Amino acid sequence: MTNPNPPYHGQCLCGSIKYQVDAIEPKMGHCHCSMCRKFHGAAFATYGETKSENFHWLEGEDQLKSFKADNGTVRQFCQNCGSSLTFAAAGDDGKFVEFALGTLDSEIDERPDVHIYTGYKAGWFDIADDLPKYKDYRDGDSF
Repeated sequence: MTNPNPPYHGQCLCGSIKYQVDAIEPKMGHCHCSMCRKFHGAAFATYGETKSENFHWLEGEDQLKSFKADNGTVRQFCQNCGSSLTFAAAGDDGKFVEFALGTLDSEIDERPDVHIYTGYKAGWFDIADDLPKYKDYRDGDSF
């Protein structure tokens, strides 16, 4: 079993890109928006957040590619294997990095605390936990 204490390490599927996170912020969530679903090929994407100074590319930063959507969001991924690695909202000020929790190799004690953009969730998926559910982002109406 891997160590559930920082620093945490992660990588893309092919191992070309490796990163380290020194501390994870408490805001972690499952995003059900259609873009996250398409980008991850799954019912939702789960992101953790860290302060920018606590996120470090260790290897393969030159293998990163970015996709900027029409709404201004930016997603970074590995150009070799396509693994989703980071997300930035439109107008992001760069103070935090949102990273795909599924790419972590380290165990963590922190857990997601919310489902967001559930108004766009896949009809074939039922949310079965008791986390708060928001139709849009965290500050919108919850269900």
